[in-house]
Amino acid sequence: MHIVQILILAIVQGIAELLPVSSSAHVILAEKLMGLDPTAPAMTLLLVMLHTGTMFAVIVYFWKSWKKTYFQSTQQFFLNLSRLIIATFATGVIGLAFLLGAKKLMAHSSPHFEIEQLFGNLHLIAASLAAVGVLIIISSLKQKHQHNDISATHSLIIGIVQGLCLPFRGFSRSGATISTSLLLGVNRQRAEEFSFALAVILTPVVIAKEGYRIFKYDSSAVAAGTHHLSISLGHAFGMGLLGMVFSFLAGLAAMRWLSSWLENGRWHWFGCYCIVVSALVFTFS
Repeated sequence: MHIVQILILAIVQGIAELLPVSSSAHVILAEKLMGLDPTAPAMTLLLVMLHTGTMFAVIVYFWKSWKKTYFQSTQQFFLNLSRLIIATFATGVIGLAFLLGAKKLMAHSSPHFEIEQLFGNLHLIAASLAAVGVLIIISSLKQKHQHNDISATHSLIIGIVQGLCLPFRGFSRSGATISTSLLLGVNRQRAEEFSFALAVILTPVVIAKEGYRIFKYDSSAVAAGTHHLSISLGHAFGMGLLGMVFSFLAGLAAMRWLSSWLENGRWHWFGCYCIVVSALVFTFS
């Protein structure tokens, strides 16, 4: 990988991660256009590190509003924490169930199957983009009876939807969770805050999972005598640190864009964009 490629991927990730257009799908498409293999461990490691950069951008951007919402009082803190825990638990259950189901149906229960093997499937990415595009457009029509409360039931539903997003590159996590909140009657600012609070909880788990996957791959490469593979992973890690900085900066800019469009009634345009990109991916894949 060259620095220019890292810069391009970091900017794409930083902008797309915090907009409801699926950063993973855009990064994977960019990788393919540059002749890179998105299913390779070095590439999935890079993707996770770029996600880390945007996670820090989310924390910086939302910190003031989160202090008002989540740290207003001890009671308020534990109430909101319980909602986040419910949603995250639901995400974990759905994600694990899908992984086991995919391993059984697609790989005949092969112990070597990994969900990352689906990441290069452009038809699946296109279908996921179309699905989230339709969801965003439908949710943008929800205007009346909006409230500021996210109940335990709401949290459960949002968590389930988030779990469905994890294996499908193209089914935007932020787009799906914010849209689901809007359909449940939650106001736009609260929906945005809750969605990205979930992202901050989920991202370290994904990073740990990918780190373990890279560790296993690196260990097997050393055992097999293919040391050049571990060297390439080390190179990817170093480049990933640089990418984190760029994705952090791009992420801050994207958050301002998202908030402005969400709060000013332009949410549906993100859905239209996803559908257009879906059609392009179907056409050229």
